[in-house]
Amino acid sequence: MHAPHVVDPYVVVVMGVAGTGKSTVGRLLADRLGVPYAEADAFHPEANIAKMTAGVPLDDTDREPWLDSIGAWAADRAGLGGVVSCSALKRRYRDRLRASAPGLFFLHLTGDRRIVADRLEQRRDHFMPGSLLDSQFAALEPLQPDECGIAVPITQEPSAVTEEAVRALERAGRKEVDGCR
Repeated sequence: MHAPHVVDPYVVVVMGVAGTGKSTVGRLLADRLGVPYAEADAFHPEANIAKMTAGVPLDDTDREPWLDSIGAWAADRAGLGGVVSCSALKRRYRDRLRASAPGLFFLHLTGDRRIVADRLEQRRDHFMPGSLLDSQFAALEPLQPDECGIAVPITQEPSAVTEEAVRALERAGRKEVDGCR
């Protein structure tokens, strides 16, 4: 498969609640586009990981340095392209990322709570417990029409989600997606 032709390659943020497949789709998309992939979990300070491991949801203050680190990575990839996974649940989090790296494209992975909970139960070796899923759904603010991106349901296979994202990036590169450049 070929990478889409986009004049200025986007930095894509694969967003959504825990268990939607952000890491899986993010890696597939980065491979498909031929750009680097960054895992948002790697940007968390140890205090955040300890808090989530203990089943305590992060607050906005906890998220600020994490979002700033992801934003710095995205800014470094401007004009080069890249893919990073990041829950980016609230509009103000996405705005903070865009303040560091204007022109981000958000791929919002959406799914029914039951499906996501089932996925989380199957997941091993991850610090994010399923007990925090309700807090994530409560915080979730879907993409708004003025935000550059697309929502894709996780009822499809990861490869199909990836291809839908590639098609959306091609449309965005042609300025056919609202909110993009």
